[in-house]
Amino acid sequence: MLIRSAPNIRSSEITSEGLYRNRREFLRTAATAAAGAAAASVVPFALASAASAQTHLPGLGKSSLSTSEPLTAFEDVTGYNNFYEFGVDKEDPARYAGRLKTRPWTVKVDGLVARPAEYAIDDLLGLNQLEERVYRLRCVEGWSMVIPWVGFPLGEVIKKVQPTSNAKYVAFTTLLRPSEMPGQRSPVLRWPYVEGLRLDEAMHPLTILAVGLYGKTMLNQNGAPIRLVVPWKYGFKSIKSIVRIQFVDKQPPTSWNLSAPQEYGFYSNVNPQVDHPRWSQARERRIGDFFRRPTLMFNGYGDQVASLYSGMDLKKYY
Repeated sequence: MLIRSAPNIRSSEITSEGLYRNRREFLRTAATAAAGAAAASVVPFALASAASAQTHLPGLGKSSLSTSEPLTAFEDVTGYNNFYEFGVDKEDPARYAGRLKTRPWTVKVDGLVARPAEYAIDDLLGLNQLEERVYRLRCVEGWSMVIPWVGFPLGEVIKKVQPTSNAKYVAFTTLLRPSEMPGQRSPVLRWPYVEGLRLDEAMHPLTILAVGLYGKTMLNQNGAPIRLVVPWKYGFKSIKSIVRIQFVDKQPPTSWNLSAPQEYGFYSNVNPQVDHPRWSQARERRIGDFFRRPTLMFNGYGDQVASLYSGMDLKKYY
């Protein structure tokens, strides 16, 4: 029995960082909402309006790296997500992201590279072959989705700018524009949002820069016009609305680690054996399902990425 109920779960009941008190309360309230609120439609007018403005991305190839699992419903993917720049409620991004202007848009790529560049978003798209990749997304709060992203490997950009031998990490920065991103007027995080990967993680074929989903251009609430997708890590690592990619020699700061280092580490690999301090990560609930399922190590991508962490203590480097 499938119950598409998750969008009715208030984010105050399931979002981390001070928005709910403990794991027991979370499990109780989430179960109650899932069982009792399935019938109501929660797709806001703003979501319907934004979706109507999407354009198709023609000629997409199908990636062999995709999962064959059933897709999460479009309404859930685009109407229920984290994007704190627009607010802490799961519905806030769909409700408020329409005011974000994504053209013109440039992405600066610099740091320890031989060929720094500043790409207009449309030029960047023209330089890379887009393909559809169906990836799992696992969020630290305990829910997951299966999303057909459209994008291209981050490694293709990395090759173009030619990192020097001193480059060990890649740092990412989100747009800072509080006039259009009302969540940035709140001190819930330090702005702008920043993230980072080790260079070998960034070069991995699974790591992509996504510019669309469901065969169409990216909606603002999902990270338009360009975002990172790293499918074996928790969702907050996949930074949205990127304006800068910088190559550095030291581990860069990351927003959630700055905010709560005891809860959010730099690596943030999906690991059912390492609990969040306030709840277990051993099980997850796929949006659209009623029952929980076991969380897979590296979100099910262990065969592809486990070798990146050979010899590392993944409880220490969480």
